[in-house]
Amino acid sequence: MKSSWQVSTAAEAIVAGQFARFGFDVSVQYGANQPEYDLIVADGDRMLKVSVKGSRDGGWGLSQTQLTALRKAEPEGPTDYHRAADNWLRRHKPGTIMCFVQFEDAPLDALPRIYLAWPREVCERLKSARGGKGDTVLWERDLRGLRASIPDHWKMTEARVSELLAIKASAPAHQQNPSISSSNNNAGN
Repeated sequence: MKSSWQVSTAAEAIVAGQFARFGFDVSVQYGANQPEYDLIVADGDRMLKVSVKGSRDGGWGLSQTQLTALRKAEPEGPTDYHRAADNWLRRHKPGTIMCFVQFEDAPLDALPRIYLAWPREVCERLKSARGGKGDTVLWERDLRGLRASIPDHWKMTEARVSELLAIKASAPAHQQNPSISSSNNNAGN
């Protein structure tokens, strides 16, 4: 793939196809770069909004915009990766899951690797990177023990999708993606 547009388009199409292969109903939001989500996945009355992120380099840049805004607001302040991750999390509504598609080293005749997580889970990974200092990028693999990386149980499987649907159906919205309190902004320099 030559451009980020092609990566995004391929990621959304492949994910929609995979959800359909698992037997879920899939609705694609019309138009490029729509806010919050790209797809809706349903199984009867149970529904998830899905935000799809594609990558061809092993990682997904997530909270750089928030970190840049913090640096502009407080040029002399610390580089606060935790606060940037918290601000990234606040942008996501309850009931929306993140879907990460990795094309790096994926043969053209095979599916790329696909992962599913609640934004809260992603935020926790970003904050735990670099020995708890934090990072703005979620990496697929952590080769040096320093990066925010994806755990195996995030792999997109029928069981993982069913688990996420069950959590959404059984938990109040605030428990699916709880807001971060402003009192937790002191870590991560």
